[in-house]
Amino acid sequence: MKAVIFDLDGVITDTAEYHFQAWGSLAATLGIPFDREFNEQLKGISRSESLDKILARGDRSSAYSADDKQELAAQKNTEYQRLISALTPADVLPGIRPLLTELREARIGIALASASKNAAFILDRLELTHYFGSVVDVTAIRHGKPDPEIFLTGAVNLGVQPADCIGIEDAQAGIQAIKGAGMFAVGVGTPSQMQGADIVVATTAELSLRMLEAHFI
Repeated sequence: MKAVIFDLDGVITDTAEYHFQAWGSLAATLGIPFDREFNEQLKGISRSESLDKILARGDRSSAYSADDKQELAAQKNTEYQRLISALTPADVLPGIRPLLTELREARIGIALASASKNAAFILDRLELTHYFGSVVDVTAIRHGKPDPEIFLTGAVNLGVQPADCIGIEDAQAGIQAIKGAGMFAVGVGTPSQMQGADIVVATTAELSLRMLEAHFI
């Protein structure tokens, strides 16, 4: 194991609730039903793909031009940024900061692979930026998850081979991306949610360098 590549939302910190609130606010203004069950379909995919799914649910896919969609996505992001501006280092999920410290001390590469365009801002708010040798978000790639490009880019940036990497995700699209990249996949959630993962942990509190080394194949 030469590198660990982390997803952001649901792995480093739980911003999923903020996404839910921001998308819910936008959907309400458009008169489109939105609930937590539907919100699960948006995890791990890009902002534009999420908007397309919401519009399709309301049978409004052809009601907006490309420029209109950009404006709607921007409205969602403005609300999301307002919500995440309250993040502090206390919002780092259990076990993550100790794991990052262990990885750095062991000279194991650390990268972020996030569908969020706000990834760098969130890392700054959490005071975690200095741990990461590479931060890859959707602005740096052509294809989002479940395509493996984002994880492969993280490996390239760290100068390691994909087979020597572990990817950690909490979304099915992310697990598919990790496996598509030829990496060892750690899922955070339940086995039914993390199909295809090499190992699954219920919470990030279970993660440690020793545990990862024990399971890495």
